[in-house]
Amino acid sequence: MSMSAHGSAAPSYLELLTSFGVTCASWMRVPVIVSSGFAVILSSALYFKQKALIYPSHVPGDARTKVPKPSHYGIDNYEDLQIPTPDGEKLSAFFIRAPNQAQAVPTTVLMFHGNAGNIGHRVPIAQMIAELMGCSVFMLEYRGYGLSTGSPDERGLMIDAQTALDYLTNRHETKNNKIVVYGQSLGGAVSIQLVAKNQKSGKISGLILENTFLSMRKLIPSVIPPARYLALLCHQIWPSETIIPTITEVPVLFISGLKDEIVPPEHMRKLYELCQSPTKIWKPIEEGDHNSSVLEPGYFHAIQSFMESLEGHGDFSQMEKDRKSVQVERKA
Repeated sequence: MSMSAHGSAAPSYLELLTSFGVTCASWMRVPVIVSSGFAVILSSALYFKQKALIYPSHVPGDARTKVPKPSHYGIDNYEDLQIPTPDGEKLSAFFIRAPNQAQAVPTTVLMFHGNAGNIGHRVPIAQMIAELMGCSVFMLEYRGYGLSTGSPDERGLMIDAQTALDYLTNRHETKNNKIVVYGQSLGGAVSIQLVAKNQKSGKISGLILENTFLSMRKLIPSVIPPARYLALLCHQIWPSETIIPTITEVPVLFISGLKDEIVPPEHMRKLYELCQSPTKIWKPIEEGDHNSSVLEPGYFHAIQSFMESLEGHGDFSQMEKDRKSVQVERKA
């Protein structure tokens, strides 16, 4: 099954990007003001209010109350779920089935989004993947985002991620499926920790990372320049650079927007270099920025080729032959 990356889902997503994507970028940027008084204020804000800075779940303004459902995008075969966590939160989620069930493959993509907006804003991406691959997509809403209860922090989001994986491996419809974990930006950091923890269980067959960062402390100088000397105050660490070398059992696809204005592209490149997976694939998106990489040519083709290789319908080495910009490394 094939569909252009500029098919019906793309315009809707573009409209969303131009609204909450730009808003998020503006929220993340802090102007440089040089004064000792400001440094004290910034230090206090970074330490005591960093969760509000790192997890702007209220951006855009109606993100906690207005969550577009898959039906808004013409999807009929889906479930709107509430998943309980071990620590008492209730997480909103969408389970989207392949549009053609007769040709559906036994694969589920577990999708984790970035630090602003909600799962409803990313439905067109899930729709594209479901149509391209004929697979199901499970979209989890973090605690404190969208219609989920609670408030977000690093520990809580990892409980949420494990809850989602456990749900899929116990759900009758998906318990025997291959699971591909897919994370964008903050969702990439979530995905790295989840895969590292569960790679030996045999539950996860692949990992897709888009525009994610080495660690929150190393990201701070880029998004909050005045706070570059205060990064050690950050207690929401997300240490992806120390965790990704431990992933040695699962193939990894790295998709990097080379014009990313939030996460410097060298963060993604360094994660790729640190990765010890037996198969790792580097896919640069030449014109992609932090929010629009998904709209650029080659984005969905890379995901499709990667997932077909996981399914045994393709060869990872063929990805490099098909696209000169793709770099594939395989360990003997």
